Amino acid sequence: MKNPVFTGAGVAIITPMYEDGSINFDELGRIVEDQIARGTDAIIICGTTGECSTMTDEEQLAAIKYTVDLVNHRVPVIAGAGSNDTDHGCALAAKSAACGADALLMVTPYYNKTSQAGLVAHFTAMAEAGGIPVILYNVPSRTGLNIAPETAKELSRHPLINGIKEASGNIGQVARIAALCGDELNIYSGNDDQVVPLLSLGGKGVISVVSNVKPELVHNCCKAWFDGDTAKARELQLEMLPLCDALFCEVNPIPVKYAMNVLGWEAGECRLPLVEPGDAHKEQIEQALQAAGLIKE
Repeated sequence: MKNPVFTGAGVAIITPMYEDGSINFDELGRIVEDQIARGTDAIIICGTTGECSTMTDEEQLAAIKYTVDLVNHRVPVIAGAGSNDTDHGCALAAKSAACGADALLMVTPYYNKTSQAGLVAHFTAMAEAGGIPVILYNVPSRTGLNIAPETAKELSRHPLINGIKEASGNIGQVARIAALCGDELNIYSGNDDQVVPLLSLGGKGVISVVSNVKPELVHNCCKAWFDGDTAKARELQLEMLPLCDALFCEVNPIPVKYAMNVLGWEAGECRLPLVEPGDAHKEQIEQALQAAGLIKE
């Protein structure tokens, strides 16, 4: 049995930026502190929501080190450290681990892709280079590549491969992973609108975008489930849906970064090729934030 890196709601945190596009570390620190104060169970730094795909390695490692030092073991810090180039991923994994991260989040290789056998070789090499627990990240809508349940089972045999962030949206696939892997692979939802369904299959929590704007809602949803109050968990999952719809009305993290700016954080703009949401989507985001009690008229 592998103990989960965390249980509950981990935030896939944004990376705030100045007007010139450089990382605003002061604001990142304020956001991290606010997240911990409001019940977030883990910080995921430099994931998709953190715009790692447009960061240099130096920027990514600086953000990881800053967050690790600031959090100082109060909650786990999971560092995005994947790549579609295994050698690059190995180097990034080793350096991220050296920054003090508690675990690494590793996405499937995008664009060049690979076979299922290639996935086993790729993740095994990167996990061993990092030397700390790994959460696989399966998001075929972004990468064009799916981790098959049988491949997840094979990877789960590795002592460092601890979990999987499942963002395929395929509940049947998640059920098969749970059936094949049991306690050897901790499952986290990668979709905020499917937290309770994945928990019902034995999942350990969620890596959440919604947590950026309302961490207590996602934390309480998970807590209610683990406390045995399934009716409350369901109620909070349904309460989350308008925020889910708004924060994914355009490609993540465009909407959530706009939402954080609306809420008064100095999130800044996304780096190109991501641009601000359209006017109709801005209105949708603002209405969802208002309905959630986060802004007043």
